[in-house]
Amino acid sequence: MTSAWDLDSRWRQAVAALAVDPDQGAADPAAPIRDDSELTGEAVRELHDAQLMSRQLDLAAHWLRSWNEGYHAVSSAGHEAAAAVAWASRSTDPALLHARSGGFYCARAAQVPAADPAADPALDVLGALVAAAAEPFAGGRCPPYGSRALTVIPASGSGASHLPRAVGLAFAIERAKRLRAASALDLPPDSVVVCSFDSAELNHAAATAALNAAGWCGHTGLPLPLLFVCHDEGAVAGWAAAALGSRPGLRHFSADGCDLLDTCRAARDAVDWVRRRRRPAALRLELARLMDRTVGPDIDKDPLLASARLLVESGLAAPGELLARYDEIGWQVRAAAERMAAAPKLASAREVTAPLAPRRPLRVAQAAAAVAEPDARARVFAGALPEAAGPLSLAESVNAALRDALAAYPQTVLFGPDVAGGGGSGVTAGLREAFGAARVFDTFPDETSTLGLALGCGLAGLLPVVELGDLERLWHALGQLVAEAAPTRFRSQGAYGSPLVLRVSGYADPAGLGGYAHRDNGIGALRDVPGLVIASPARPDDAADMLRTCVAAAVTDGSCCVFLEPAALRHVRDLHSDGDGGWLTPYAAPDQWSAGHAPIGRARMHGDGGDLTMISFGNGLRMCLRVAARLAEEGIGARVLDLRWLGPLPHDDVLREANATGRALLVDETRRAGGVADPLLAGLAAGGFAGPVGQVASEDSFVPLGPSASHIVIGEPLIEQAARGLLDQPARSVPAG
Repeated sequence: MTSAWDLDSRWRQAVAALAVDPDQGAADPAAPIRDDSELTGEAVRELHDAQLMSRQLDLAAHWLRSWNEGYHAVSSAGHEAAAAVAWASRSTDPALLHARSGGFYCARAAQVPAADPAADPALDVLGALVAAAAEPFAGGRCPPYGSRALTVIPASGSGASHLPRAVGLAFAIERAKRLRAASALDLPPDSVVVCSFDSAELNHAAATAALNAAGWCGHTGLPLPLLFVCHDEGAVAGWAAAALGSRPGLRHFSADGCDLLDTCRAARDAVDWVRRRRRPAALRLELARLMDRTVGPDIDKDPLLASARLLVESGLAAPGELLARYDEIGWQVRAAAERMAAAPKLASAREVTAPLAPRRPLRVAQAAAAVAEPDARARVFAGALPEAAGPLSLAESVNAALRDALAAYPQTVLFGPDVAGGGGSGVTAGLREAFGAARVFDTFPDETSTLGLALGCGLAGLLPVVELGDLERLWHALGQLVAEAAPTRFRSQGAYGSPLVLRVSGYADPAGLGGYAHRDNGIGALRDVPGLVIASPARPDDAADMLRTCVAAAVTDGSCCVFLEPAALRHVRDLHSDGDGGWLTPYAAPDQWSAGHAPIGRARMHGDGGDLTMISFGNGLRMCLRVAARLAEEGIGARVLDLRWLGPLPHDDVLREANATGRALLVDETRRAGGVADPLLAGLAAGGFAGPVGQVASEDSFVPLGPSASHIVIGEPLIEQAARGLLDQPARSVPAG
C-alpha cells in the first residue's frame, strides 16, 4: 500500500520539476485562464487550495493513525477533482457524499463566509477522525462528512445506501413546491441534489435501485433535480461508462478527473442541465486512487499535479510558490490535528446516545391532539365523521386516523405500492380521492426506492407515511432503515432527522394464510435498530391512538416509526363468539384524543384479575383475552397486559403488572430466537421479580403455508396450557415501593 510519505515526496519532486517559461509574463488572475474556459486564474487558485487542503487532511489522518490518535482514515487522494463539482454547484445545493469526497467538502467549505465555523474543514474533518466531542457536527460520533451550514447530509459513506435517499430528496424538493410546504433545509426552489459514489458501488443493489428510480422519473417526465457523481477508478475498464451511459431517462456527462478545466466544464454543464431541466443526470469522473490499496502512486494521474501544472504554465504561480502554499496549508492542518487530538472525547454512554432518540412526551401528546378545522375535517370525511359511524374494525380505524393526519398536517404525504387503490386490505381506500394525487400516490414495487423516497421527503420538510405491504418485503430494504434512517440524528447531533411513519402488515396466522411470503412473524431485525420506534397495535382504538402518536413523534422529534399492523386482525369483528362485535371499537372524537393518548413505550392493561398476568401484543392479545375469559369461568382471575410498543419496550409496566399477581406469562408470537420475550424476562429479573414466569413463543422457523403453520405459530391451547401450569405454582411478588 502506498504510504503517505511516498505520495508526499513524489508530489514535491514532480512540482519542483515543473518547467517555467522564462518568456511568460505575469497573468491576470481575474481573466479566464484559457480562451476555451470560463475559469479565471483566481478560481483555479481557489480550487487548487481546496485540493491541497483535502490532500493535507489525508496526510494528517495517516499521521494521526501512526500515533494511535486517529480512528478513521479513508483517503481522497486522487479524487480531489470532486472540488470542481462543488465549484459548479451552490452551497445551498444538498449533497450526500461518499467517503472519498474530501475535495468536494473542502471546496464547499470555501463557499461559505469565512466567519462561519464551517469554513474551516480542518477542525471539522479532523475532529471527526479523532472522535473529539468538540467536533461541530457529529460531536465525534461518526466519520466525516456532514454539515448543516454546508448543506451536506450525513450518509453511511459506503455501499451506495445513500443514493435512494438522494433520489427521494430530489423528488421531495419538487413535490414540496407543489404542495407549498416549507422546506426543513430552507432550500431555494431551483436547488439541485448532488450525490457522489464510488464506481465499485455501482454494483450494489442500492445503487441499482436508485439509478433505476431516477431513470424512471426521467423517462416519465417526473421532475427530479438530481446529479449522481460517479468517481470512476476504472477497476473494470469501461464498465461505469457503459452502465451509466445506457440507462434510459438519465443524461450522462463525463470528464477526465486529472484535468481540472475539463472537470469544471463537465461539472458546470451537468449541474446547469439538471438545474434548468429538473431532470436527473450522472457525471462520471475518471480518477485514480493514490493511497490505500495501491502498489505505487501514478503521479501523472494526480489531480493536484495537474492543477499545479496549469497554474505554472499559465504564469499564475511558480513551483516554489506552490510548494510553499502546500506547506503552509500543511502546517495549518497539522496544528489543527494536534489541537483536535488533545480535545476531550465523549465521556459517557449518556453523552454518546443523547441525539439518538429524543423523547419529548408532552410535546408529542400535544401534537397528537392536533386536528383540522371542523369544516375542513368534515370535507375530507365527506360529512360522514368516523366518530358517528359506530364501532370500527382495525382497518377502518387506521383509515380514519390516516385521513385525520392528512387533514391536520398539510405536509403529510402517503405513498407506497398500490396505496392509491386502497393498499393492503383496503386500509387506504378513498384517501387519494379526498386529498389528491400530489399527496396520496403509488410508487413502483421496489422497497429500497420507496424507503429512500420517504427519507428524502423527510429531509425536505414533508412528513412521509409509507405503506410497504407485508413485513417480509421490508427485509428487502432494511439497509435503508439501518444505514440511513435511524443513524441520521446520531450522525448530526440532531441537525438532521428522519421523520417517518412506516406502515407494515405483519405477524403470522395460525391458519397458514399466505405463508412466509405474506405472514412473517420475526421482528428481531427491527428491534436491533437503535432509536427506532416500533408500534404494534392490536385493537382498533389503540391503532388510531398509536398512529396519531407516531405521526406526532415524527413531526415533533423527527422520530422514525414502524407501525406494525396485525394482518390477521385488520378485519376481525368478534372476540369471544360469532357476532359479539367484541373486536370493534368506536372511533374517538377529537375532543377525546388527549384523554386517549397512547404515549410511546406505555402498555395497556385489560382486566384486573389477581391470579395471573399474561403479557402479549398483536394477535397474542386477542388469544390471551379469550383464554382469560375461559379461566374466569372457573373463578380464576387473569389480567392481560398489551405491550403495544415493542421499541422501546414498556419494562416498568410489565414489572408492575407482574408484581400485581405474582405470576407472569409472556406470550410472544414472534420467533423464540430474537423475539420479544427474552428482553422482558431480563427486565423482570433485573427488577427483582421473584414469582414464577412462563414463556410461550413461536418456533424458530419460517411460517409454512397451510394448516401446518399451527405447529409453528402459537395458539390458544398452548397459551392456556402454560397459564394453567403457572397457576399450579405459588405466586410471589415484590411489594410496591
